[in-house]
Amino acid sequence: MSFLRPASSSSKAAFRNTTAIRHYAGKPDTSLGDPKRENLRRALYPSNIRNRPTPVGTWRPDVARALQRAIPSVQAHETIERAWLLHKRHVRKQREAELSRKFEKMREAMDELYKLDSQLYLQANRADDPRAKSAQEMEMAKKLKVSEVRTMDARIPGLFPRELKVPTDTPSRTGWNYDYKPFQRPL
Repeated sequence: MSFLRPASSSSKAAFRNTTAIRHYAGKPDTSLGDPKRENLRRALYPSNIRNRPTPVGTWRPDVARALQRAIPSVQAHETIERAWLLHKRHVRKQREAELSRKFEKMREAMDELYKLDSQLYLQANRADDPRAKSAQEMEMAKKLKVSEVRTMDARIPGLFPRELKVPTDTPSRTGWNYDYKPFQRPL
């Protein structure tokens, strides 16, 4: 029975070489680490050595051979390239025409707003610096805690409040916060 026999010195040495030793001053040895971590690292940071096709097909080593097999003539390949560039140009021109049409409609709407009410037109075209603070806000910021000042700085007027929770089908695990008071930013 071999499992009852004492281990030889060579098997002890092999065991000693495969066990990971933790040195607290140095980095841990990742060669014997978690295979999930290694697989994730390989997926996120692939090596720069390209000897096989990528999984998504962005690089293939045999693309020249495949093109030569599919399109034996250089003239046919150039014709296909020109047709593809022509198609891309048509798509780009359509997109530019659509954007210019939308811009013209927006300009017409702004001209109409100016004719109807110049005050609304000026308010709609007012340049607003979201970082600018009024004197009242500056005075109030001196009295607040650092976290509240950061909240005040993070909130841009007119935008959706960040503190508001997303509606869900189930209540939160912590329950309702009865002490919550929304931060009132002066206008």
